[in-house]
Amino acid sequence: MNRLTTSQGEFELARFPENPRDPFRAWDAADEYLLHRLDGDEGSEPVRPSGTVAVVGDRWGALATALATHRPVQITDSYLTRRATEANLERNGAAADSVRMLSARDTPPERVDLLLVRVPKSLALLEDQLHRLAPAVHAGTVVIGTGMVKEIHTSTLKLFERIIGPTRTSLAVKKARLIHCTPDPALPRTPSPWPYHYDLPDDVGVVSGRTVTNHAGIFCAERLDVGTRFFLKHLPTRSGPDRVVDLGCGNGVVGTAAALANPEASVTFIDESYQAVASAEATFRANTDADAAFLVGDAMADVAPGSVDLVLTNPPFHSHQAVTDATARNMFHGARTSLRQGGELWVVGNRHLGYHTQLRRIFGNCVTVAGDPKFVVLRAVKR
Repeated sequence: MNRLTTSQGEFELARFPENPRDPFRAWDAADEYLLHRLDGDEGSEPVRPSGTVAVVGDRWGALATALATHRPVQITDSYLTRRATEANLERNGAAADSVRMLSARDTPPERVDLLLVRVPKSLALLEDQLHRLAPAVHAGTVVIGTGMVKEIHTSTLKLFERIIGPTRTSLAVKKARLIHCTPDPALPRTPSPWPYHYDLPDDVGVVSGRTVTNHAGIFCAERLDVGTRFFLKHLPTRSGPDRVVDLGCGNGVVGTAAALANPEASVTFIDESYQAVASAEATFRANTDADAAFLVGDAMADVAPGSVDLVLTNPPFHSHQAVTDATARNMFHGARTSLRQGGELWVVGNRHLGYHTQLRRIFGNCVTVAGDPKFVVLRAVKR
């Protein structure tokens, strides 16, 4: 946990799930720059938050917590961000209802008077969010974006300019930059291109040629990523009433393949992204009449211990811009707890990530099912 000091106050902040050994803070220079700008930095007049304040893309609730006295609306695609915000509000003595929390799938406010945007890693997610918020923005709305210099590109600025209005950037401070956008209510806008649909290739097993749905922001939203493609060719062949979990499901193509290959299976799709779970449900519904469960959550935290036969996962190794194996480790530990004796965890990952070492430490065993120069499919069994 670390202390963020601003003119709004001092705030003890942590990521979620909280880990004392986590080397990453719950905020960065981009968050600080934005909060200082509201106080009148850059030689400009202070921005007095009034009316409806919308905070979009807050990473770990730092912005929403610092602005809690203004009762902002937080819009996020991340379940972990929501949980971090709740925990940070509590540890700083703010009321739980001081921030209205909406997911990226929820209907945004009808009117926004101050729009603060933490630029996401996904340009597609930013595009979709700006399209959703554009009808709520009026000529008097103050729009400020923030991000690290490496996160803000010409394409980022063009999105603001095309969807909201004239856009300019600030000078860089501590490798962070601000985006200032002047809303133009008369700006002609095309509809959002999201969700995006495509047909799978013909060499990926039971789901070959099937159509998948991708909402903005999920990993590799415009095509099948190569890791998942490799995984689909090497999924286990099983039968009977298995309980299967597609963990970190993305667009749900892996869990859908498991359901099609074994119609007796009961599949649960889990992801911390609201957009991903919506994509998985749309993909599954379009390709099968079977029942399934769809859960937005923190890995296997909401799955009963000893209740699962098979977990399939392609774990992420980034948390926003940081490279970390913390998410994968959390998934592996959660999978072991949730699996029955004899239950299996199947993992696909980049060969260099060395997941086999973690799996042997957690499960006591790990075998390589398949591999190529870049990817490896691993299996661990709960003894």
